[in-house]
Amino acid sequence: MVSTAPARKDPTDRNEERITFLRIVVLLLALAVGISIPIEVLLVTRDGGKAVVQAPQATAGSMARMAGMTAAGAAATPSFAGAAPENADALAAAHKPYDAALPPLQAGDVVKVNLVLKDITVQIAPGVKYAAWAWAGGAPGPVIHVRQGQTVKITLTNKGAIPHSVDFHAGRVAPDKNFIDVFPGKSFTFSFKANDPGVFMYHCGTKPVLMHIANGMYGAIVVEPTTPLPHADKQYVLVASEWYLDRDGLTQPAQFDMAKAHAKTPDWMTFNGYAGQYVKHPLTADPGDTVRFWVMDAGPSIDTDFHIVGTILDRAWIDSDLTQHLNNVQTAQVPAGGGGVFDVKIDEPGLYPFVSHAFAAVDQGQVGLLNVGHVAGTMSH
Repeated sequence: MVSTAPARKDPTDRNEERITFLRIVVLLLALAVGISIPIEVLLVTRDGGKAVVQAPQATAGSMARMAGMTAAGAAATPSFAGAAPENADALAAAHKPYDAALPPLQAGDVVKVNLVLKDITVQIAPGVKYAAWAWAGGAPGPVIHVRQGQTVKITLTNKGAIPHSVDFHAGRVAPDKNFIDVFPGKSFTFSFKANDPGVFMYHCGTKPVLMHIANGMYGAIVVEPTTPLPHADKQYVLVASEWYLDRDGLTQPAQFDMAKAHAKTPDWMTFNGYAGQYVKHPLTADPGDTVRFWVMDAGPSIDTDFHIVGTILDRAWIDSDLTQHLNNVQTAQVPAGGGGVFDVKIDEPGLYPFVSHAFAAVDQGQVGLLNVGHVAGTMSH
């Protein structure tokens, strides 16, 4: 006999319906009271075939940081560009600059890299604090230096409050298998072979990617070609980036402003995470040195137009293509998410500013000095 009774729903299906309903209710309530919440507030996992609701591990402080994102469509806060305390000059002099020197290569076929994600308060300009989602050492992350053909083994450890991931532009690997979200307190390891030489970006690829990158989750990997480039006496790595602030950061740490980020109106623009740090602490070279700049633009949205005042770039490998170069280039564009390699040889001692020649970026902090010959004094541009 064929039963005509209606089929009973699987308990798992009913559970999933309840979870979907709860998600909608929470989202509508959040929108109604004008707050933003992380998508991960309700997470679904499987336990013996049953759907289970989980809340992420988060402290009150980390939740406050997540709430710092302005809701989509909200008005941007006023500009805080140039905000500084009265002792800004002394703070800039006391600041320990990010080490721009290219680190040495590692021997062996496999290079092991441990990246630790952490919620951390950083300074992005003299006296300006920012509540970043970044790396244990701040933003940008450590420069990774490998030889073409080496295997790079990445272990990502998440000590933050929400899921994060890491996307390597230098890797030719399936993103869905390698650039996956790592939950708080967890680690994930994957490998790729560095077959393409150049300077490349790595960054968190968790949605919203704009927010994760702008919060400090980026760094550079330099892949040296097996056929060596011309000799360089000094080599420096510069990571350009933007900061979008919801307050000036002088009395309490600023947080991310989504409306400003959508409008591409940053408060600060930096080389290696801190406005103008290489003005007070110039990079150095001797007269006649060939100086190589590995420049990567982390964005998340604005290009860098790299230029050195008082000279011309002798060689320019554009967008990390190290198979050919241009000669005698005045300004080279480095796109957001891209990189370029630039050689300069300066014979006359002096102070040579390096900038993004989109000069609004200079006013917002994307400027430094190359001191050739260890001359006395300083300058701004």
